Amino acid sequence: MPQPALSPSPDAASGAPGPTAAELLAFVRRAAADKELVASLPRDPEGRTWVRLEGPGGSEAWLIGWPPGTGTGWHDHDESLGAFATAEGELTEHSLAVRLPSSGWRTLELADGVDRTRRLGTGEARAFGRHHVHEVLNESATGHAVSVHAYFPPLPLMRRFSRSGAVLRLEQVERPEDWQ
Repeated sequence: MPQPALSPSPDAASGAPGPTAAELLAFVRRAAADKELVASLPRDPEGRTWVRLEGPGGSEAWLIGWPPGTGTGWHDHDESLGAFATAEGELTEHSLAVRLPSSGWRTLELADGVDRTRRLGTGEARAFGRHHVHEVLNESATGHAVSVHAYFPPLPLMRRFSRSGAVLRLEQVERPEDWQ
């Protein structure tokens, strides 16, 4: 499986290099270990909560609370590099080891062997490259989870997908104004 790019990414606004995937990963690990920051997150027993953070080098960062049984659904982060760390609890990430076309499709049939699953407990983290398709879940029936996420460049859009077996369908394209 390809590793996230570790070379600087140009900051679209200034032309200056932005943080690498490794720098995003270091940031989310530090933030997830900050007990005071994690404790400051409002928690809702029924829905995810989030607080925007100041990420490194102009990146977009979020502290997110996950009640039992919640998740993101299948999505990608377009051209952004990303990283996330579990600060409390355990999260499960299902991902696809395949690059999807950036446009011109509504439905794709996935080949066998593209599914990946990772479980990230408290203190565990991962980085990912551009066009990473995944869903993140708190599969616990009783425990809340908290995580820190960072993306560079800041998310220009997110594509949301539905999945039925090997069929992946593009359902929606969200822009920053939809989630901020």
